[in-house]
Amino acid sequence: MSITEENETKTPPGTNVDLVTSSASSHDSTREEENNDSDYDPAKWYNKKPFGKLFPFSSGLSQILMVSFVCFLCPGMFNALSGMGGAGLSSATLSNKANIALYSCFATVGFFSGTIVNTFGVRWSLAFGGTGYSIYIGSFLCYKHTGNEGFIIFAGAWLGLTAATLWAATSTCNISYPTEAKKGTYMFIFWAIFNLGGVIGSLIPLAQNMNNSSGDVTDGSYIAFLILTILGAIIALFMLPTKNVRRTDGTKVIYQKNPSIVSELTELVKLLFKEPWILLLFPMFFASNFFYTYEQSDFAIAFTVRTRSLNSLLFWLMQMVGSYVIGILLDLKKLSRRTRGIFGWVSLFILTQVIWGIGMLWVKGRTRNQTVSLIDFKEGRYIGPMFLYMFFGFYDAIWQCYTYWIMGALTNSARKGAIYAGWYKGLQSAGSAIAWSMDLNEKPYKTMYGTTWGLLAGSLVVAFPILYLKVENTTEIEKDLKDIKGVSQELVDELNIQKTITTKERA
Repeated sequence: MSITEENETKTPPGTNVDLVTSSASSHDSTREEENNDSDYDPAKWYNKKPFGKLFPFSSGLSQILMVSFVCFLCPGMFNALSGMGGAGLSSATLSNKANIALYSCFATVGFFSGTIVNTFGVRWSLAFGGTGYSIYIGSFLCYKHTGNEGFIIFAGAWLGLTAATLWAATSTCNISYPTEAKKGTYMFIFWAIFNLGGVIGSLIPLAQNMNNSSGDVTDGSYIAFLILTILGAIIALFMLPTKNVRRTDGTKVIYQKNPSIVSELTELVKLLFKEPWILLLFPMFFASNFFYTYEQSDFAIAFTVRTRSLNSLLFWLMQMVGSYVIGILLDLKKLSRRTRGIFGWVSLFILTQVIWGIGMLWVKGRTRNQTVSLIDFKEGRYIGPMFLYMFFGFYDAIWQCYTYWIMGALTNSARKGAIYAGWYKGLQSAGSAIAWSMDLNEKPYKTMYGTTWGLLAGSLVVAFPILYLKVENTTEIEKDLKDIKGVSQELVDELNIQKTITTKERA
């Protein structure tokens, strides 16, 4: 799969027109910006092509790469630690408490996180979001020396707040920065780089704990994770504002310029009433992280610490493979976008039944009260659960990338995409908080597993009508702009003329 836009005709900046709305803090109104592409300055360093060939820093692809590396270093390291089970501790009880605090705050803030991103911008939302991962990892290092459980629970709650803004900003970029023809490809690029963080992050404790047969990781592992997450928050500061971003075909991104908090909160509520059909995706949003609890606690804790590190590495590596497979499927040029969406749904539904059906062979013979020796990768009994955990990772990538693709198929607007992303992350975190609470209350493994499997399959059935009712072969400009006041028909007409010209040139 190529990450270049070989079949797209580059439209010189200044010839394409896009909408930029503005909202004054004293009243909720919008206006169109002068049609002179005033945000574009070819003399700016970020608009120049490095070596005369590469995409400029201001291109959507370059910005997606930046976002990917921020997530590589922040949530990527968090995932590497979580994938080891119990956040590297021998017991999952404390990490369960931290996760309940984390996802409870995430769910509360996440639903409004799109509003935060639209107000403060992608760059500051990402940088602020990255700081929470450093504090969270630092709290586990502190606990190993002081036994301070309160700090871990506070850090989990704080991470819930900051991660909500980071993921809303990330999702906004993934939904609105790619061209329609490359949304699956861009999602693969992001997901692969992001999960490479989990792969490399897992190598750190694997190397440091190769001779460690106990249940806790070493201080060095936590320190390495801490340094990398701090670096990720710093990299976020170099992101460009959305107004300076061009897609690789030369078009700008629809965004809200200088909105007020009041106007954004109003728009969030209005959009929910204007698009009630989005509720059909809410169960899928809710289920999208529910399975992590079983995988990263109930399943992962059954292994020695070095084997948990290896499991984590394989899990995130298979995420990269999964994102590649779904990226190819969702960008097949021979199929219409709606057909690709249905094909993706069928593939995901079959995977749900096969992978989670096979997983029952593991869970049916295990209970919480069993006293079973930890499994090590040198043992023959490790092979079966190793492959199962790998396919859990593969499935996770398919689910997440497909969900993002659906949202991207519904809008090309950064503003609306941020609101969708906020709903997605908020409901996702609500599901996670409930799942971790169930685990803390020691619900039977079969209950945890059955609930997860049922949610996944059921939510796919509920979401299916969206593919018929709302996913079309292209998202018309009017659909992204019709709910914004102050848009002239002349501007919409001119945008459509430019779109027609570009389409003919590509053909």
